[in-house]
Amino acid sequence: MNRGRRVELRQLAYFVAVAEEGGFSRAAERLSIVQSAVSQQVRRLERELGVPLFDRSTRHVRLSGAGERLLPEARAVLAAAHRTRQVAADIRAGADGVLRLGIVQGPGNRIYRVLNELAAVAPHLQVRPRRLPLLDRLSAVRSGELDAALVRALSGAPGLELLPIWTDPLYVALPAGHPLTGSAELKLEDLASLPLRLAARENNPPFHDLVTDACRAAGIAPPPGPPFTTFQETLADIGAGPPSWTIFYEVTGLPEIPRVAIRPLAEPALTTSMAVLPGPPIPAVRQLLQVLARVPAHVG
Repeated sequence: MNRGRRVELRQLAYFVAVAEEGGFSRAAERLSIVQSAVSQQVRRLERELGVPLFDRSTRHVRLSGAGERLLPEARAVLAAAHRTRQVAADIRAGADGVLRLGIVQGPGNRIYRVLNELAAVAPHLQVRPRRLPLLDRLSAVRSGELDAALVRALSGAPGLELLPIWTDPLYVALPAGHPLTGSAELKLEDLASLPLRLAARENNPPFHDLVTDACRAAGIAPPPGPPFTTFQETLADIGAGPPSWTIFYEVTGLPEIPRVAIRPLAEPALTTSMAVLPGPPIPAVRQLLQVLARVPAHVG
């Protein structure tokens, strides 16, 4: 047994060249090396495999029976090695590989439209989208379980870099008969005296902080309204109960609720970012960022 020995790719390449050229000198010319190097490496390969690959004579070199059997195997190994190098090069270029991406639901399934654009420019790049709660998404990026994750309204995340990728408007829901519904667009200052229904911070800390910070920056402190329950129930209560308002972002289209008016908010906007580890992004993430930069009009 030839324990501790290994077959090298160059030995297989020399073996195939000799077989295809019908001699060591012509193989050496093809490989642009000296004939002695070809002969030496083929001899080593024969020792390592434990079988003769060629029947040698002074006039010609031809494959042995073992050589005939092993030639297609050697070609297959070399082809596999070539494919491996090519795939590695494509991975480095961001055209191949696996992108493990934490996602959020967005207007019109925006992220899936982006991924369709990505598939058009990098058809061999496999994207594995995962939906996880925010903290789990961030933790998975830190641990390397995810390559990147989309996050909303987040201004910072320890140990991660946030790359803004798009913004969305915020909307206000208020009673349809309220005087403010006469405006095509509202400002936070317009809503200063109207009770605000805002979900508890633990339900969505980044969004809660975005709203409260924006109110503070606008110099208002709306009185707290009745508790925010579910989105649909809260909208129904706004239409049926005492005047109040809530603020939200579009996910699956703007709702249509009886006796409720929806108006866009002038500011702030909702920023969606991509959370990644600090430093240059991996090729697959870089490819996704390039697609996002090229097709903003198609994903808004």
